[in-house]
Amino acid sequence: MNLPFMKKAGPVVGLDIGSSGVKVVGVSTSSKGFEVTHLGMAPVPAEAIVQGAFLNSSAIVDAIRDAVANAGIKGKDIAAAVSGHSVIVKQISLPVMTAEELEESIRWEAEQYIPFDVNEVNLDFQILSGDDAEGQMDVLLVAAKKDLIDDYVQVIGEAGLSPAVVDVASFAIENAFEANYDVEPGEVVALVNVGAQVVNISVVKDGMPAFTRDISTGGNQYTEEIQKALSIGYDDAERIKLGNATPDDSHDVVPQEVDHAMRATTDQVLGEITRSLDFFSATAAESRIGRVMVCGGSAHVSDFAKSFQDRANVPVQVLNPFERMLPSKKFDEAFLLEMGPFMTVGVGLALRRTDER
Repeated sequence: MNLPFMKKAGPVVGLDIGSSGVKVVGVSTSSKGFEVTHLGMAPVPAEAIVQGAFLNSSAIVDAIRDAVANAGIKGKDIAAAVSGHSVIVKQISLPVMTAEELEESIRWEAEQYIPFDVNEVNLDFQILSGDDAEGQMDVLLVAAKKDLIDDYVQVIGEAGLSPAVVDVASFAIENAFEANYDVEPGEVVALVNVGAQVVNISVVKDGMPAFTRDISTGGNQYTEEIQKALSIGYDDAERIKLGNATPDDSHDVVPQEVDHAMRATTDQVLGEITRSLDFFSATAAESRIGRVMVCGGSAHVSDFAKSFQDRANVPVQVLNPFERMLPSKKFDEAFLLEMGPFMTVGVGLALRRTDER
């Protein structure tokens, strides 16, 4: 499902603009499957994006250009994804009508379900089920504030690219998951993307979203706690978080301090996530979550998946968006396995086409 505002049929480049970095993905698709052809990343300065607001657009534009250049991408048509408190995804029940009739009445219907002025949002919908015994149908309603969409359109355009599709981050993750994993009929799977500032949660049943929520927590909490524990800078703390490096010899690193900060933050982040999953379970008693797939940069945090599994008491594994891709001519398997959690949203976007709904 997309929030399209351009209708030019064809493939797109996946662009994931995150608060800690920009990721771009290019894929080629055929009847045999898909192959990743381009990958690129570039850091976004701290505080350039705060709670979804673009506070330093020029830095974001530079990061997009750098990521595209690093990937060697020539295509201009971009699929991007939005998330956060300015995006509402809600399953609603409406009287049965055709898609054409719903298109005409969706703004009036949406007024009853979204906390924003309907004139300030872009709306889209997807009919999930047909006529039931009471003459009702289930509809997935999506609303994104126009100023949020405008921010994305502006930075993408200033980077010399063409914004072709705006999707929702949770839907892009679902797309990447469905392209790579089998699901049993009736199985309920929770997809959890732990970004730097936002966690995207999507519960999927029979290939349809049953619950979607974005919560304001994420990997930056690890970085901040390590900074406090060791009195070091952001970049050093970020590298320690991901296990890529240790600070220089001028810092007296006590491993127990790092371990304590990481474990305390994991408990806090997982507490927020499991509260949302518990809410879903309480409101959909017949739909028990059978497994959890995690992605995002924090999927690489030591023991995150194991701690999640212990807390949720369901199998938890890291989502690999390249699990079923064709052998790559450009990237080895170990590199893609390492990059996978960072690239899940980008892969899901790159698998879109601009002529899809």
